[in-house]
Amino acid sequence: MHNNKCNRVILSLFVTILSLYRRVDGFSELSWVGSNSYNHGLHSKVQQKISKRRKVILSMRTSCGPFPYPVRIAVMGGGNFGIALATVCARNGLPTTLLVRSEDVAEEINTKHHHPRYMSDIKLPQNIRATSNPATALSDATYIIHTVPCQYSRDFLIGIKDSIPHGTPILSASKGIETSSLGFMNDIFRETLGEDRPYAFLSGPSFAREICEGVATAVVIASDDLMLASDLAGLLSDDSFRVFTTKDVIGVEIGGAVKNVIALSAGMCEGLGLGTNAMSGLVTRGCGEMRRLGLTFGAKPSTLAGLSGVGDTFGTCFGPLSRNRKFGYRLGKGETMEDIRASTTEVAEGVDTSIALVNLIKTKCKGYRLDLKYPILFGVASILQGTQTPKQGLEGLMTMPFIMENFDEKH
Repeated sequence: MHNNKCNRVILSLFVTILSLYRRVDGFSELSWVGSNSYNHGLHSKVQQKISKRRKVILSMRTSCGPFPYPVRIAVMGGGNFGIALATVCARNGLPTTLLVRSEDVAEEINTKHHHPRYMSDIKLPQNIRATSNPATALSDATYIIHTVPCQYSRDFLIGIKDSIPHGTPILSASKGIETSSLGFMNDIFRETLGEDRPYAFLSGPSFAREICEGVATAVVIASDDLMLASDLAGLLSDDSFRVFTTKDVIGVEIGGAVKNVIALSAGMCEGLGLGTNAMSGLVTRGCGEMRRLGLTFGAKPSTLAGLSGVGDTFGTCFGPLSRNRKFGYRLGKGETMEDIRASTTEVAEGVDTSIALVNLIKTKCKGYRLDLKYPILFGVASILQGTQTPKQGLEGLMTMPFIMENFDEKH
C-alpha cells in the first residue's frame, strides 16, 4: 500500500508539472492584442517541430523545476540577430514579440512571415508577432532580449525604458564598446535602465542565418545571477541551439568586442591576397591580445579560451557570413571606408569598437609601449583612422622588435 500511495503522489506531481508547463508555453490561455488565431494558424509541420522541441526543453527545465508563470519573450531589434533569436524562442513554443522600427516591416512579418530587408528568403515561424510599438511589445514581457547594435543602444534604451516592466530581466546579444563612454553593454544597461533588474549577456560563434536554418550552434550566457543564466539557457536551448552558462560577464564582453576587431584584420589579410600561414598567425596573435586585455580587466582565461572568446573569433574570422571579415576584406582590396559603408545596411560592429578599444586601452591599461603589447588592435585602429594602409599595417607587424611569444607570462 505504501508503494501504491507513493506512486499516486508521483503521478499527481507529474500531472501538475505538465499542467504548469502547458501554462508556461501559453498556447491555450494566451490572448494576443489584434490576434485571436495565435495557435490555430500554425501549420501542422510547424506544430510537429514545436512539439518535438517542447519535449527537449521540458527535459532541460525539470532539473530546476518548471517556470511558475507564463513566459512571454520580447526581442528588441529587428536585424539579423534579433530575427534569429526570435526564431529560436518561437520554435521552442514561446510566445514571442519582435520590436521593429517600422510598422510596415511589422505588417510584412505578421502577414507574410519574412523580413523584407534582412534574410528575406528565410521563412519565419508563424508564432512570431512583430510590432513597432514599444508598449505593445514590452509591457507584459517576462524576459526581454536586446539585439540593437552597441553604438545605438544608449539612445534606444532611453527612448523605450518607460515601457519596460520593473525588474524584468534583460538578455543582451549586442557586442562592442561604446565610443562616447568607453563602456561595455553591461555599463550601458545599468546607466540607462538602472540596477534594479538582472542582466545577462549572450555570445559565441553564432551566425544568424545558420541559427534560423536550424544548424547546430553553441553559445554561452553570462550573468552575475547564475540562476537567471540557467533559466535563460533552459528557455533557449533545443536540439540545434545549445546554451552554456558562466558568471564571467567581463570575459564574455571583452571576447565579444575584441573578436570583431580581429576579424577586420583577418579580412584585410585575405583582401591583400596573403596565404593560410599569414591568416593563422594573425588570428592566433590577435587571440593573445584578447587574452592579455581580458586578464587586465579580471576576466578568466578559460572564458577567453571558450565559446565567447576564441570560439567566436574563429567563426568571425573564417566564416563566410561574417560582416566584419567582409568589411576588412574590402579594405584590403583597396576600397574606402566611406564606399563600403554606403553600399550596405549591415553594421560591422568592429569598426567603431576598434577606435573605442584603443582609447580604452590607453585609458585603463598601464605600462610602457602599449602599441607593442597590442600591435594588432592598435594597427587596425590606425588603418580605420586613415593613418596607414592595410599593407603598411602588415609590414609593421612583420618588422616588430623580437620578443618572446608570451612575454607577459610570469613563469
